[in-house]
Order: sequence, then structure tokens, then C-alpha cells
Amino acid sequence: MTDSPRDTRVAEVADGVYQIHTPIGTGKAAFSFNQYLVVDEAPLLFHTGPRSLFPAVRAAITRVMPVERLRYVAFSHCEADECGSMNALLDAAPQAEPVCGRVAAMVDADLFDRAPRALADGEVLALGQRRVRWLDAPHLPHGWECGYLFEESTGTLLCGDLLTQPGADHPALTRNDILGPSEAMRRAMDYYAHGRDAPQLLEKLAATSPRVLACMHGSAYEGDGAALLRALSRALAGER
Repeated sequence: MTDSPRDTRVAEVADGVYQIHTPIGTGKAAFSFNQYLVVDEAPLLFHTGPRSLFPAVRAAITRVMPVERLRYVAFSHCEADECGSMNALLDAAPQAEPVCGRVAAMVDADLFDRAPRALADGEVLALGQRRVRWLDAPHLPHGWECGYLFEESTGTLLCGDLLTQPGADHPALTRNDILGPSEAMRRAMDYYAHGRDAPQLLEKLAATSPRVLACMHGSAYEGDGAALLRALSRALAGER
């Protein structure tokens, strides 16, 4: 990242689920990075942001709760914006442990100062009143170890790089179209693996009937998340 971050914003996109949003750059080069903080007895942060954003992300967490309370730091797959600040967060939160799928725990564990908690496909992690469920999604959109978390009480799917939106001036939560901008970006710089199991994996995600799609880049989406995921599946299949 060569552009300086603008002000980091914190917004509640579902009950007890906070989006930490940092816009980067301006004009055609603008982009944004989101992390999601699920507050409960054992708070969980989904994605860390790149190392260069750690001070801003840490300060944003403290607007909601002490960073030392973090119990879990989860990530969907291994890239700088998903887990680049993992060790810094583990240092700031002595009781925290990484959370990921079993494949990531096998291939990425040596990167982290603390052993990860590996979740099997469909396994539930209790945070207190809330439960998050791990969903394996290899190569969707990229990364053999890729997977997502579904927060059951709010119907929030922490959906990583799915439905990535370019630009940096986004509301925290929207009911407007995000598939169009996401598809425009994908067609311009196709970052999907296009694995043969993508339709089945998207249907597995859609079957959770998410009410909020918590995207890592751009706005989170509120509405019929299952319909939007199925529309993405059709787009990937080349349907119009």
C-alpha cells in the first residue's frame, strides 16, 4: 500500500457486530479495508488488516472495547489484509488465539506467534451468547485454505473477498446493488480461482440465509443475502 489511509470509521452493521473501515487513496486508485468485531464474552475479530493499518485498527477496536479483551482473531485465508497484523494483535491481546480452517492451520501456522484454533467445516465456536460457524470454501474466490464465518444470531456472513467493491467512499451498510460494482472489478482484474466447486460452495453459503453480508472491501450488504450469493454464482457461470 503506497497511499496514506484516511480516517478509520467504526459502525455497527448488525447487533454487536462492528465494521472497522479504512479508506485508502483517492480517485481510481481508491480502495478500502474492513475488519469485523463481534462483541460477546469472548470477542472475535475477523481479519486483521495489513500491518501498516495496525495502529488505526487497534485504535478503532478501543472505541468499542479494550483490545486486551480480544479472545479470537479469525481469518478466511492467508493474505496481508486478512492476517498481516496477526502477531501484533496477539501481542496486544495476551488471551487471543488465531482462528481459521483446518487447512490454514496446517499450511499457515508457522507465520503466527500463537498456535491457531482450527475449525472443521460446519464447526461452531461459542463466543458467549453468540455462535459463529466455520464454512470451508476452498478457492472461493482464491486460496486453498479459504473459508468464512457465519454469526448465527444476526445472520451475518463474514464473507471475505466475495463481492469486493472498488473505491473508498462507501456507507457502512447498504441495500443498494453491490454485485454490479463487484463484477465490474472482477472482470477488469479477475482474481477468482474459478474452481469447479464454486457453484456448490456458493449454494452452501446461500443456505445460511444471511441477512447481512459483511464484505471486506466496500459496504456490507443488508437484505436477501442468499439471493445475492446466487446471483454471484450465476454471474460466475456466465449467465446474464
